[in-house]
Amino acid sequence: MSAPTLIHVPSFIDRQPVSRFQVMIVALCFLIVAIDGFDTAAIGFIAPAIGAQWKLTPVHLAPLFGAGLIGLMIGALGIGPFADRFGRKTVLLASVFFFGLMSLLSAWSSSLEMLIALRFLTGVGLGGAMPNAITLTAEYCPERRRSLMVMTMFCGFTIGSALGGLAAAGLVEAYGWHSVLVLGGVLPLVLLPVLAVLLPESARYLVVAGKRTDEVLRTLRRIAPGHVPAQAQLAMPPAPRAGSPVGHLFAPGLLHGTLLMWLAFFCSMLVIYLLSSWLPTVLKSTGATLKTAALVTMLFQVGGTVGTLTLGWLMDRLDPHRVLMAAYVIAGVCIAMIGTFGEQHAVVGVLVFLAGFGVSGGQVGANALSAAFYPTDCRATGVSWANGIGRMGSVLGSMGGGVMLSMGLGLPTLFVVVGVPAVLAGLVLMVLGSARGGRHAVA
Repeated sequence: MSAPTLIHVPSFIDRQPVSRFQVMIVALCFLIVAIDGFDTAAIGFIAPAIGAQWKLTPVHLAPLFGAGLIGLMIGALGIGPFADRFGRKTVLLASVFFFGLMSLLSAWSSSLEMLIALRFLTGVGLGGAMPNAITLTAEYCPERRRSLMVMTMFCGFTIGSALGGLAAAGLVEAYGWHSVLVLGGVLPLVLLPVLAVLLPESARYLVVAGKRTDEVLRTLRRIAPGHVPAQAQLAMPPAPRAGSPVGHLFAPGLLHGTLLMWLAFFCSMLVIYLLSSWLPTVLKSTGATLKTAALVTMLFQVGGTVGTLTLGWLMDRLDPHRVLMAAYVIAGVCIAMIGTFGEQHAVVGVLVFLAGFGVSGGQVGANALSAAFYPTDCRATGVSWANGIGRMGSVLGSMGGGVMLSMGLGLPTLFVVVGVPAVLAGLVLMVLGSARGGRHAVA
């Protein structure tokens, strides 16, 4: 009797062409992060309408932005480690259900305080969903296509954010700002049963955890029909390391990269959420209509989508750290120029598009980099904590924007200050790449 075929799951996935089954996984995670992006960005697009109805100043609106982002931070930090213990799919479905329900309830807020509380809870669910979608996608991608596939999936976030602008432009005038939040709640709840049926658990996670080996073999047969013999067995990795997945992030070989990754995420998300939250308000102050302000801000997300696809293609072919460094530096320069052309809305639209190309597209690239950097036993935690630390930057950016506007800074000065962290994020990733010799990632 011949010996059974021994299959090493990561190597098996890397050797196979991309299958329709893997494309389906990317598509489902795309839908998750699209709705995530819609719900995350919606508050920035409807903020002017909320402020007008409740007679709020930018300073009053700042806690509204901050509450959702603090929730995102807590969700990423708190929920991520559960996915390394109980599975990506389980935690992902729970997160989608929770943020959908909270978004739906927030549409019936009768006061600013109630809306702030519900946006915080919505953020907790959003913070748990996105890193797990990134992790699950990365674990089904062959290494040679990982950056492009993960970043294509993450285009859902920028597209969802852009759709938030379109929804705000069309729905707020007709039905009020509440209607945007209703849509943001209904969409994930409708998607949930589809995910429960079609989305698989991570094969890499199941192998490392020593669970459901029969399910792993069935999944591999869907990736490569005819290439997994009936008598095949899985090559089992060493027993998982003892201790918390969070502690693994600081193990030798990961500590330096973890700290650099956190700094890059912090700077990047500070810029993204400051612009997403306050650009409509700033543009409105220059004489733009609410619709024009929403559409120009939408170009930031459109630029992010184009940048994501372009940078993902480049990262699979060149040193990904150098690619991201260039993208962030270009974005920082474009952001600094926005204030000079503040009232020329067509020029501002071009600059906003280019800023989105570099900083929003670059952030997606950083997510792909983090998913590939960490090993399976702490990958969900690593991606989640990088996002969680980044959310600290997003909170500072979203709330600090209101403070900066209240200080009466001129637009040229304001946007130069905003551009500096984008440049810093690129330089940090360049340092990370130099320390790792340009290597793509841990397999």
